[in-house]
Amino acid sequence: MRAANVIDVHPSVPVNSVPELIAYAKANPGKVTMGSSGVGTSPHLSGELFKLMTGVDMLHVPYRGNAPALTDLLAGQLQVLFDSISSSIEHIRSGKVRALAVTTATRVPSLPDVPTVGEFVPGYEVSVWFSVSAPRNTPPEIIATLNREINAGLADPKLKARLVELGGAPMPMTPAELGKLIADDVAKWARVIQAANVKPE
Repeated sequence: MRAANVIDVHPSVPVNSVPELIAYAKANPGKVTMGSSGVGTSPHLSGELFKLMTGVDMLHVPYRGNAPALTDLLAGQLQVLFDSISSSIEHIRSGKVRALAVTTATRVPSLPDVPTVGEFVPGYEVSVWFSVSAPRNTPPEIIATLNREINAGLADPKLKARLVELGGAPMPMTPAELGKLIADDVAKWARVIQAANVKPE
């Protein structure tokens, strides 16, 4: 499954778009708080990539999970939150938080009016994905069977509809394609982690 993260802001923050957020952060260097679900998480790295690609300086505030970060955003104690769509979608729909953009390369069907970051920051793309893995020495015929059955399950209309409702999408692929995805992501995020000097806690 592939899913997007989303840039949320508290309604009190005077921005309504990614360009306005960039301008606001540049006008207030180091003063705009940017929350995430923790150091090294996908939302955190989404924010660090955003900072690197736009040249903004926002203060990262790591939380222990999505829930406490979202609680502080809703209370106005946090200005910006990089969050998973599934965590904040109901608050976006109710207007309690403002979604500026999703992190995937294409818009998300569950939030069709929310643009992608890449529409304003060319080349920016972050996808959260989930996969099923097996031990290294699993026989190839078992891997092939698992792959075939999992991909068949992902084609089920009810499952596809539920994933879309949660801001995700099925991502059927072969074991070789998954291996390439893992290798490409390891290389991408290693560069971001090094450039942003992200340290484990």
